[in-house]
Amino acid sequence: MKLLDELKWRELLFDVTDEALADELEKGPMTFYVGADPTADSLHVGHLISYLVSKRLQDRGHHPILVIGGGTGLIGDPSGRSSERQLLTLEESLKNADAITAQVKNILPEATVVNNYDWISTYDVITFLRDIGKHFNIGYMLAKDSVKSRLEQGISFTEFSYQIIQSLDFMHLYKHHNCTLQIGGQDQWGNITAGLELIRKMLGSDAKGYGFTWPLLTKADGSKFGKSAGGAIWLDKNKSSVYEFYQYWINTPDKDAVPFLKKFTFLPVEETKEIIAAFEAAPHERLAQKTIAEQLTVLVHGRDAYDSAVRISEALFSGNVRALSADEIRDGFKDVPSITVSGEQQLIDLLIEAGLATSKRQSREFITNGAVSVNGDKIDDLDFVVSATDAINKEFTVLRRGKKKYALVKHK
Repeated sequence: MKLLDELKWRELLFDVTDEALADELEKGPMTFYVGADPTADSLHVGHLISYLVSKRLQDRGHHPILVIGGGTGLIGDPSGRSSERQLLTLEESLKNADAITAQVKNILPEATVVNNYDWISTYDVITFLRDIGKHFNIGYMLAKDSVKSRLEQGISFTEFSYQIIQSLDFMHLYKHHNCTLQIGGQDQWGNITAGLELIRKMLGSDAKGYGFTWPLLTKADGSKFGKSAGGAIWLDKNKSSVYEFYQYWINTPDKDAVPFLKKFTFLPVEETKEIIAAFEAAPHERLAQKTIAEQLTVLVHGRDAYDSAVRISEALFSGNVRALSADEIRDGFKDVPSITVSGEQQLIDLLIEAGLATSKRQSREFITNGAVSVNGDKIDDLDFVVSATDAINKEFTVLRRGKKKYALVKHK
């Protein structure tokens, strides 16, 4: 199957600048680029698709260039936005660029990484306007969707000029890296075609370049992809734990499972079709979600981190929390109610303090009925005392009432 045909099957192809690209990609290695604006010090799952599509090209023998927008990040891309971006300082932009580079290199280890600040910063205003700006017609620029959608709300000259700056990227990479292909989401179509126009006008009609885009991602219910109830799911494990990352994919709604399986996993098409058939026959077994979660967690965080996330999930389901390390306790119980105690405390009192019971009478009922466990062990002793001596790693005691109600006790 041709690469573009596979992308179509995976619902990852929205538009292409030239149908000839399908054959060009099969002839031999092409150098392509994908951009990343350093607007934060980490990517989140909403950014992943750019680098996963890039990995598909890389796996077919094509060479990726990652363009970190150290320069364009100082300008702000108006695409897909209804208001101006908050401008970064140069220090913030370059610091974020370093963090993002490390994350992307984990997915695209063979990528050449460049920062467009290196060439954009060499232009003075007069040279930029005379040598680059003269090739851009205002009517042409106003017709771009990224600009048209903002005219009523207002758009600054700074963001209006963004497509010129990004076009300069494509031309620079074409000249200095033999880069003939730019890829991006469908909101980048105007920037991609502007770059191709600049290449043609400055380097001549024989300078042939290409571009393609993929559809913007949304969930089946229309909500924004990449968000959870707690906010963005980041690739930086210090901002979103590996367990949170894993759980985001495990909790993929059934309606999104098949599209996400196609888009986010790297199994061969035929094997993917087999998983889809098995999932549709028994959706309650959640094979599609488990496959997505495994593939992406291993890709972004590694096999050991994936195994740890699975252990946490299994322990939370079974209640066997003693199998977890202290770090796994921190990750798995990050969002459950927690209290901090010093010294020994009666279990009856702790259940009330932790919000698992409303009164001592209710605490006694729960304990007597076998509904309470401490670190995975059922407790029926009304005089049971909780202390750091029996805590996991001398730090944590996990209280459980029923099957799903948890609280975490942190020992000073």
